[in-house]
Amino acid sequence: MPYNLTGIMEQAEKLNRPVVQQLDEILGTPFKVLDDGFVRVVDYMGSDESIVQAARVSYGKGTKKVSEDRGLIRYLLRHQHTTPFEMCEIKLHVRVPMDCWRQWIRHRTANVNEYSTRYSLAIDASQRAGEDHWRMQSKDNKQGSEGFFDLAAGKKFSDQEIQLQNLARSVYEERVNAGMAREQARKDLPLSTYTEAYWKVDLHNLIHFLWLRMDSHAQYEIRAYANVIGNEIVQRWVPTAWEAFQDYKVKAASLSNIEIEIIRSLNTHGAEAAKETARRFGLLPPDGQELKSNRERNDIEEKFSSLGISIPWK
Repeated sequence: MPYNLTGIMEQAEKLNRPVVQQLDEILGTPFKVLDDGFVRVVDYMGSDESIVQAARVSYGKGTKKVSEDRGLIRYLLRHQHTTPFEMCEIKLHVRVPMDCWRQWIRHRTANVNEYSTRYSLAIDASQRAGEDHWRMQSKDNKQGSEGFFDLAAGKKFSDQEIQLQNLARSVYEERVNAGMAREQARKDLPLSTYTEAYWKVDLHNLIHFLWLRMDSHAQYEIRAYANVIGNEIVQRWVPTAWEAFQDYKVKAASLSNIEIEIIRSLNTHGAEAAKETARRFGLLPPDGQELKSNRERNDIEEKFSSLGISIPWK
C-alpha cells in the first residue's frame, strides 16, 4: 500500500537549522596561532540543542526546560554516551607547520583536504622558535621536553634555524624555476614549513582530540592550536557541552584499580599497608632494595599530589 505523502507533509513539523549567534559572529575570522599559523571556522552543523534532540530522538526544541537540557548533556558526557555528540559537526580551516600537522592527522576521525604542494607552490612560511623557546629533552619521557636552553644557546639555535630555512627555500625555488616537477622539488623542504587544510570533525571526536592535545603533556605547538580551538571556538559553539567537558574530562581525574587499592589501604590501614599494596603491584621494590625510576609510579605520585592525597612511600 503506497504511503500518503501528502498527509505526512501536512503533519511534519517545520524544522529550523540550529544557529549559534556567538559562533556566527566569528565565521571566517582567523585566530592567530604560533608565529604564522591560524585557525578559523568555515561552517558548522548543530548546537547544544542538537545534542539534546538526538538523545531524546525528538523533533524541534522538544518540551524540556533549559535546565533539564543542561542536566541531560552533562549526564551524557559523564557516562560517555557519545553518539548524540556526533550529531554536531564543525569545519575548520587551519594553517599549521608540517611537523605539527603530522601529529594532528594521526587523529583519523575527521574529513581532511590538505593544500597540495604537487599542484601548487609550497607556502612561503616556516614556523620559527623564539630564542627563549628551545626546549630540552626530558630525562623521564622519551617523547617529551623539560625546561629550556639558556638565551645564549637559544640565539645560536635560532640563527641556525633561519639560515637552514632560507637555504632550503632558496634551493626549492631554484628547482621550481629550473622546471623541476613540484612533487620532487619539495622533497627537501623542512618540516617547519606551513601547510593548510580543511578539517571537518564531529563534536565527539573533537572533544577527544582536545582532551589529548590540550593536556599539559602534549607538545607545545599542537597544544597551542588545541587551546585556541577549545577556548575560542568550541566554547562559543556548544557552551553547555564545553562546561561538561571541562568538569568531567579536562579538570577531572580517573583512578585505576591500582590507585584505588592504594588509597583504600591508606585510608583503612595506614601508610605501611599502602606501601605494601604498592609493592604487590610492582611499584616499589622489596625492603632494602634501591628505589628505581618507575614511570607509572611517577604518574600516580603526580595524581595523588594534585588530589591532596599523601604519598605513602615518601
